[in-house]
Amino acid sequence: MRRTLSLALAATAVAATAIPGASAAATPDTVRAATPDTVRWGPCPEDVAAPRLECSTLEVPLDYRHPDGRQIEIAISRLASEKPAKRRGVLLTNPGGPGAGGLLYPALLAAFGMPQEVLDSYDVIGFDPRGVGRSTPVTCDLTPEQQARRNFPSYAHTAADVAREAGYARTIAKQCATSPTAWMLPHTTTANTARDMDRIRAALGEPKLSYLGSSYGTYLGAVYATKFPKRSDRIVLDSNLGPGGYDVTAMRLFARGMEDRFPDFAAFAAAHPEYGLGTTPQQVTAKFFELAKRLEAAPVQGIDGTLFRGITFDNLYSDALMPQLAKTWQALDTDRPLPPNPPPANIENSMASRFAVICGDTRWPETVREYQRNVAVDRLKYPMLGGSAASIGPCAFWPDKRVEPPVRIGDRGPSNVLMVQNERDPGTPLAGAQKLRRAFGERATMVTADQGGHGVYPFGGNTCANEAVTAFLATGQRPSRDLACAAEPGK
Repeated sequence: MRRTLSLALAATAVAATAIPGASAAATPDTVRAATPDTVRWGPCPEDVAAPRLECSTLEVPLDYRHPDGRQIEIAISRLASEKPAKRRGVLLTNPGGPGAGGLLYPALLAAFGMPQEVLDSYDVIGFDPRGVGRSTPVTCDLTPEQQARRNFPSYAHTAADVAREAGYARTIAKQCATSPTAWMLPHTTTANTARDMDRIRAALGEPKLSYLGSSYGTYLGAVYATKFPKRSDRIVLDSNLGPGGYDVTAMRLFARGMEDRFPDFAAFAAAHPEYGLGTTPQQVTAKFFELAKRLEAAPVQGIDGTLFRGITFDNLYSDALMPQLAKTWQALDTDRPLPPNPPPANIENSMASRFAVICGDTRWPETVREYQRNVAVDRLKYPMLGGSAASIGPCAFWPDKRVEPPVRIGDRGPSNVLMVQNERDPGTPLAGAQKLRRAFGERATMVTADQGGHGVYPFGGNTCANEAVTAFLATGQRPSRDLACAAEPGK
């Protein structure tokens, strides 16, 4: 889902035979590429400036079926290796989303733990994906009230609740389809972002690229490795979506992820009775449902039951966020001022670009009745979040135009993928990662860490998992078989 929470915590298509005028039989993945060495690096914009980080832009086709047609601009960044003798290429990165910018990500990786041998081996490349930030951003003209509902649909207790939510979802879809950037919608997809990545590779004059992607970035990396297997070098996928990407299945899996992860917070809160949330995990769990019910009836300081569930979910992304979450619960329980929690920047663009990608990548159920059935099932299986994660959203009413079918992740290509995954990840649950692992077959090896939270490398703190990723990126050595890393108490 959104690695951006983890980042906030840490900080506080080229074919060899393609020629101009190629026949109409050419596919979007065999079109003429940008000329190598066309990138001119310079200072970054002030809001993404960081030591040694350089920025530039690159023009790419809006529609890769028509490579000489309308072009859009992609913003890119570079943290260059300072050891030319050790440099082996470029490491393209993506922090997650969809809807998250990545220009600053190389600097964050360096500042918060990426080993020096990896930084010496690569120019670390960041970019804002198409539709995001400085890369031809999209909008849905979302109002402040709509932006406040950025987490999940309203929690549905009944079929009537789903029907009411459908009206809100339809409105959002219509706003996106009639916005000033509606012309971008059919082309703001993961497949086209993967093609943009290959344009970046070509413009940098590199025969192959290595890749480090987290959360949604794992699907982006899987799509790139599938569409461009001969141009992918060392591919690391951290905190993995299933092979369908951010589809209706992944959305429903958030509810399972919360149930997988919540016991860790319940144990933490029970061990700290000063928060007044209970002295046993069972009491803390009961307090969750008590607060959710109370806030649905009478919101406190603008926090209703749905937003409370979403805030809890978001703060399960890291152990370091648990004290903040406990203080938030305590404030809501006693009607005291909430602890500071500034909203993320560029919410409107982040939400709009996320809708564009997830609704454009795959087809979602289009009848209210199917969402009502899903809610009835998931509300019983996963009562903490199932009534929201299974409910209806704008994708149910998205414009029908699709430029191409979804990308199918498979096992054709080199064995050059390393997956790394926490066992109790709320945002990209282990169940989805295991499906992606099976889809890759012998192309991939997976390292699983016995810990909770979203994001493993290099912020997650499991030495075994981190060393496996570093060894692969720096030396090409990958575990010979899937690896289970034990928990590291006290970290």
